[in-house]
Amino acid sequence: MKPLAVDLYAGLGGWTDGLLAEGYDVIGFDIERHVYGEHHYPAQLVLQDVLTLHGSQFRDAALIVASPPCQEYSYMAMPWSKAKAIAAEYREGKRDVKKLTALFDACFRIQREACEAAGRHIPLVVENVRGAQPWVGRSRWNWGSFHLWGDVPALMPMTGKRGAMKNTGGSWFQPPEGRHCYAKNCPDGRATMRDEDGAMKNPGFRFDGSGRSFQSESVERHIKTVGHINKRNGHDHTRHLTNQAESDGVKQHKSGRAWFADPDSISGATSSKSSARKAASAAIAKIPFPLARYIAQVFKPVANG
Repeated sequence: MKPLAVDLYAGLGGWTDGLLAEGYDVIGFDIERHVYGEHHYPAQLVLQDVLTLHGSQFRDAALIVASPPCQEYSYMAMPWSKAKAIAAEYREGKRDVKKLTALFDACFRIQREACEAAGRHIPLVVENVRGAQPWVGRSRWNWGSFHLWGDVPALMPMTGKRGAMKNTGGSWFQPPEGRHCYAKNCPDGRATMRDEDGAMKNPGFRFDGSGRSFQSESVERHIKTVGHINKRNGHDHTRHLTNQAESDGVKQHKSGRAWFADPDSISGATSSKSSARKAASAAIAKIPFPLARYIAQVFKPVANG
């Protein structure tokens, strides 16, 4: 039987793409269905608020992955006076930090409940942005803007100065035998992987030869989408950048605040590019395939016999 993986806050299925490539059965959970032309979630998707899930239903899972909405963390990391004021209100107790981190914390609650129901440890890897660190703790590792928490393997590929994988060819999808060491036992450990000749092995990153990052390229492409409204049933805490309903009615301020769906910045006429912005945002947030596939392979159960 194929191992089961659970993808929380599934989005376009960046984690799921890598999991499917490694032979997992995957079930995704999200509060809305993301469909932008040919771009959509590639596996079974359950439309449900992750906060309402109980981990016991995932007792048979081999791996849980998650990408909680990151827009408020990203917004507060911006150098704008409004962003700094909101961050100060959280630090001073004027805003509830528990509400801020609720979606992130839910991942670890679900893992704990799943482990208790299964009677064994079920690994969890959570992805978010660098700006989340002041509120949820230091990440274990990062691939550019993609930061990881939880059961992050200590043996992870080395990144370049800007956090992107060095495009030197080779593959790191096959970790050395016997090197399945995990970060919860190895404090923030990072190791490189080399071939038999001692040469560094790193994956090709998503560059088109221009030197631009995947994030920049995604925004510039403005992937065309099918316009539709995705309501979040009044769940203000699950607001995130790629919600069409929350993009409608947004006027783009020079500060860029409207990108982050700040409730105090939403005003004015509907932007003519709201659908394109939503699609580009979803593409930016999508987990890079090499990273997703590597995590999938590391935690894939070894077949008996």
